[in-house]
Amino acid sequence: MNKDDIIKEIKTTLNTMHTGKIEFLGPEIYIYTKDISAFYENDKYISNLAFALKKKVNIRSDVSELLEPEKAKEKIQKLISEDAGVFAIYFDTAFAEVVIEALKPGLVIGKGGQTSKAIIQQTKWTPIILRKPTIEGHYLQKIRSVLYKNSSERKKNFAYAAEKIFAEKKSKKDWVRFCCLGAFREVGRSCILLETANSKILLDCGVNPAGNGDAYPELGSLRFSLDEIDAVIITHAHTDHAAFLPYLYKMGFNGPVYCTSPTRDLMVILQYDYLNVSSKEGQEAPYTEADIFQMLKHVITREYEEVTDITPDVRLTFHNAAHILGSASVHLHIGDGTHNLMYSGDIKFGFTRLFNNLEENYPRLETLILESTYGGPNDIMPQRNIAEDRLISVINETVKRGGNVLIPVFAVGRSQEVMVVLEEYFRYNRLQTKSVFLAGLIKEVCSVHTAYPDYFKDNLKRRVLQNNSPFNNPLFKEITTKQDFEDVISNTGNVILATSGMMTGGFSVEFLHRFAENPKDTLIFVGWQSKGSLGRRLQEGMKELTITENGKLKKIPVNLEIVTIEGYSGHCDRNQLVNYVRNLNPMPKRIYINHGEEEKCVSFSKYISQRFNISCYAPKNLECLRIR
Repeated sequence: MNKDDIIKEIKTTLNTMHTGKIEFLGPEIYIYTKDISAFYENDKYISNLAFALKKKVNIRSDVSELLEPEKAKEKIQKLISEDAGVFAIYFDTAFAEVVIEALKPGLVIGKGGQTSKAIIQQTKWTPIILRKPTIEGHYLQKIRSVLYKNSSERKKNFAYAAEKIFAEKKSKKDWVRFCCLGAFREVGRSCILLETANSKILLDCGVNPAGNGDAYPELGSLRFSLDEIDAVIITHAHTDHAAFLPYLYKMGFNGPVYCTSPTRDLMVILQYDYLNVSSKEGQEAPYTEADIFQMLKHVITREYEEVTDITPDVRLTFHNAAHILGSASVHLHIGDGTHNLMYSGDIKFGFTRLFNNLEENYPRLETLILESTYGGPNDIMPQRNIAEDRLISVINETVKRGGNVLIPVFAVGRSQEVMVVLEEYFRYNRLQTKSVFLAGLIKEVCSVHTAYPDYFKDNLKRRVLQNNSPFNNPLFKEITTKQDFEDVISNTGNVILATSGMMTGGFSVEFLHRFAENPKDTLIFVGWQSKGSLGRRLQEGMKELTITENGKLKKIPVNLEIVTIEGYSGHCDRNQLVNYVRNLNPMPKRIYINHGEEEKCVSFSKYISQRFNISCYAPKNLECLRIR
């Protein structure tokens, strides 16, 4: 449907309702009315309209009907129970919304939505209810502040995006192809260009965090300017999938970015960290803080299973990928059923303490682009309970002999997975240390986790909602000052979770420099170590570190115990990848392998082809493949 057809359908469906201005903002439709109560007295009008249009429809009060903010705030405070723990109330005139941050959002909504409906009826403002995190986080509050202080600009950006989404198709041709711009036969700088006769869409836009090889996606190979890209889709927040995104805005891109709400918040935090790390290492970053802000004002968030038109001929649906908080696999319905493509992103088809199982069933699926981080023949992980017992055993042995334990972790994902394990063993008196120290952005990231409990599996969700989050346990202490760092170094029997996970910089390297010579200390790897990273070189037997001290080179022998414990990864191992393909319904007609070291991509693609008698290929960067 084009805009004229949609407006006609709205007027036909709502012929007895008083409606005013109709706005197209991103993939959504906003209908303004002077009688919003009538819609909520009989909400079938909204549901019938959404069904007819196959679009998300929002009903908002005409600005002339909105109660003055101070008076509205008084009414809202009287309507909401004090037990809700309301933290902030602020008014967004551009969208006729009142944002309410509360520790218990359910009490703001009320039984059957009665409280939120009462807010609408008495103030005419539509409530947007956010959960206040149980861990204070500077970045999350900053992100929310930027979003709502720039709502007028965001509205203009969404209107610009809508012009493309609701435009007439330029061509009736039905070809589809994708070009490999990064993370093909390598891990890092994930980026794919998907093209149809009517659309240009980027899937992910990351950097190479290990510092080996090419750092950025092959955007220079594009034969058009960046402002011709219709949309960007981000699967998850990790640096290798999202850290290069602000560069697009620096270079003139002005379109929308689609991701889940947790991904939006987490990728901003990691992008800031990328700038900080670049600065500390004396490297010039490809963008600035202003570019991150500009990007943030273009983000359109979607929930899992929510179907969204993002161009005239492409429809997006996110599915839980079980990799990190908010991570998604991307299903794209192209044309009128012309083609259906699934881009897995990073997935976990196995046990995780944090997330529910990923999706296996789809209405249609012709092409799959599948990650293969652990796709090698020998990439078989132990059962999770064995990995957990092994971790606790190594920690306890180190503490008993008077050493410290350093665990390099990614701020997002492995940190939280390991924290949940440590917290459980601590509660049952099976962990010998009394303190686990967090160094880097881990606490900030945990703050975001406590703001989105609905993304967790039920038992963890329940704990977070009851303000009994494992991330809030006093076991965990944050290192915030140089003195904190020195205090941890000077004591024994501590466990330190420190970023970066591949030891390419940050606190994990600083702690290593201080622990390396002591054979009583232990370095435990629980996550992926990319080729060329310091972490991989230590795994492979590196015996000496070279550092700069007082302007002179100094060599430090590596005497501490080094242990790798598989089983904590947010990626599938070889067997899990095979089981994922086996369980897909329907089975795709062709599979393309990416996000793995070259030899693993090639061998895994051959194995899948032989095992399932299906076309499977591992493309190289800069290849373009027609799939329709």
